[in-house]
Amino acid sequence: MDIRGKTALITGGASGLGAASAQMIVAGGGRVVIADLKPGAELGDSALFACADVTDTGQIRAAISSAIERFGGLDILINCAGIGDAARVVGKNGPMALDRFTRVIGVNLVGTFNAIRLAATTMSGNSPSGDGERGVIINTASIAAFDGQIGQAAYSASKGGIVGMTLPIARELARHGIRVMTIAPGLFDTPLLAKLPELARLSLGQSIPFPPRLGRPEEYAQLARHIIENPMLNGSVIRLDGALRMAPK
Repeated sequence: MDIRGKTALITGGASGLGAASAQMIVAGGGRVVIADLKPGAELGDSALFACADVTDTGQIRAAISSAIERFGGLDILINCAGIGDAARVVGKNGPMALDRFTRVIGVNLVGTFNAIRLAATTMSGNSPSGDGERGVIINTASIAAFDGQIGQAAYSASKGGIVGMTLPIARELARHGIRVMTIAPGLFDTPLLAKLPELARLSLGQSIPFPPRLGRPEEYAQLARHIIENPMLNGSVIRLDGALRMAPK
C-alpha cells in the first residue's frame, strides 16, 4: 500500500512508538488520526487528535468517524496503546490483586481487539486497490510475549494474546483484502523507560546483543512503513529486538 493520500488511525499515537508512527505517516504523504488520552506534538493539517480510550467502543467509533469526516476514509490502523504493571503472582502481601491483571488485559489485549474489529469493519467497505487491498492493520506486542520476566504475568499474557490472534484475524480478513501484522519490540526508548535513572537505561541498552542500545521509536516506525508498503507481509509477528532474549528477572 502506498502511504501517500492514505489515512491511518494510531492508538497511543501521542507518544513513543505511536508518535513516531504518526510522524512517519505524515512524512510519507499520508494523514493520521491520533487516538490517545492526551494530545502530543502538532503535526499540521495532516493530523487530527481524537481523545479516546481503546477499551471504549464509542470513543474508538468516534475516532474512526473523525477520520472519515476529515480525511475521507480509513486505510491503516496501527495499535500502539498499552500499559504495564509489574507484580508477582504471589507477593509479600499475598496474591496479586485480580483487578491489576484484568486491567492490563483489558487495555492491551481487549483494547487492541476493539480497535481492530471497528477499523476492519470500516476498511472492508473501501474500494480495493489493483491487487485487491483495502487496508492494513499493525499491532504492537512485545518480546515479553515469548520470554516474559518474573512480575510480567499480566503484561506477557496480554501481549501473548495479541500474538495469538494475529494469524486467525489475518486469515479471516483476507477475503476483505485487509492485511494484519504484529510487531514485537524489545527494549525501546519510550516514556515507560524514560522514568528510569539514566544509568539503569544505559545498562538495559547494553544488555542487547547488537546494537547495544535501546531501540529508537523511529526504528519501529520504519518497520511499520515497510509492512504497509510490502503486500506479502501478512499474518506474522516480527521481533524487533536486536537479538535480545530476556533473562528470568
